[in-house]
Amino acid sequence: MTVIVRDFLPSDAEAWVRVRRAALPCMVTTPEQVRRDLADAHPDKRFRLLVAEEDGEVIGTAQVGIAYETPEPGQGFCNPYTHPDKVGRGAGSLLVRTAEEYLAGVGAVAVHTWVLDGPAHRAFAERRGYVASRTAHFLHLDLTKGTLPPLQEVPAGVELLTAADFEGDPRPLFEADAETTSDEPSDTPSELADYEDWLRTTWGRPGFDHGLTSVVVVEGHVAAFSVAETDGLTRYSSGMTGTRRAFRGRGLAKLAKNDSLHRARAAGYTDAYTGNDAGNGPMLAINHWFGYTICATEVRHVHRLA
Repeated sequence: MTVIVRDFLPSDAEAWVRVRRAALPCMVTTPEQVRRDLADAHPDKRFRLLVAEEDGEVIGTAQVGIAYETPEPGQGFCNPYTHPDKVGRGAGSLLVRTAEEYLAGVGAVAVHTWVLDGPAHRAFAERRGYVASRTAHFLHLDLTKGTLPPLQEVPAGVELLTAADFEGDPRPLFEADAETTSDEPSDTPSELADYEDWLRTTWGRPGFDHGLTSVVVVEGHVAAFSVAETDGLTRYSSGMTGTRRAFRGRGLAKLAKNDSLHRARAAGYTDAYTGNDAGNGPMLAINHWFGYTICATEVRHVHRLA
């Protein structure tokens, strides 16, 4: 049996999602989203999707590119996953080698990757020169169990809207997203500055559910929000929950996320997922309050290219 690595084709989308869900069940994505991520990627991202194929079957995937929104140039990324039933056949090694050669050719000086926190996964990364840095958790909440906290009372002077209310002018949400994203713990911090790119890759994402995304407005200003991403069936994910600096410490992120989760449950979604940097104590506390439990842990690794 021969394993090869090649570029993703639109016809691979179903197989791509199958492999990703098997390797990382808490990741919410759809075939349409995978195709759009590639089609809408910013040119500076140098984005590629790779697949590992064995005798015509897709058994591994990798997202590869440049973190173009970070102020430090040359920061590449490669996130490979192999179907759990197909490990040990060389797919992961070939994906990583192909990605590193490509990234070096487009000016990357380092490659960042997320590695599942297990002995075999971490050893795989370390053998290839990757060094561990920060840790992040995936969390899961069963929306069918009725343990979701009740809806909170909206404070005086506060409005609770959805992203759908900003269809005519989403720029206030872009500005809030840019500010909160810049404060996120990360080895490659992002600076969102391209509004048109944000409209394509965030606002226009097929999985971005405007009706389930809750927005807190204080005195006419977007103060906090909780982005909802869904697969259109049963799986819901908090894409980003944040509060602008001037409004922090007032419980507005919790208000937004609680509202979004209740909307998701009412719409028939059964499984809610979210992700947290392990060092983000305030957000972990909020998610614990909702009843989320850790379902997987990944460790960020980086490899400096020669």
